[in-house]
Amino acid sequence: MTEKSYVSVSDIMTPNVKTIGRVATIAEAIDIIRDEGVSSLIVERHDESDEFGMLTIRDIAREVVATDRPAMRTSVYEIMTKPVLTVASEMNIKYAVRLLVRYAVSRAVVVDHERNPIGIITLRDMVLGYKED
Repeated sequence: MTEKSYVSVSDIMTPNVKTIGRVATIAEAIDIIRDEGVSSLIVERHDESDEFGMLTIRDIAREVVATDRPAMRTSVYEIMTKPVLTVASEMNIKYAVRLLVRYAVSRAVVVDHERNPIGIITLRDMVLGYKED
């Protein structure tokens, strides 16, 4: 058996993702973000044919706080990003970085072989975890 000679996404991702339903309010999302100490939430799929969404602190700042929208009456689906970029857990981080840079996003959902979310990876994580061959 050969040893892996690269850093994979699963080696440095943030595991134990926090999720939220698409009909939850932004006030509920803020509570989860505060309680869990995270900066983004994965928005659950409606069914197998649906795609994941993502809600970030930046989305809330831009779409709710800066525009004076009421957090108690704004639903997650109104401001989330969907679909989000997903990357395989075994992907080499140098390719994951290229993908995120190409699409000008700072984070992606890490999925397993059944497309279940298992983590979140950011450009920051990958740059700090990078090791040259």
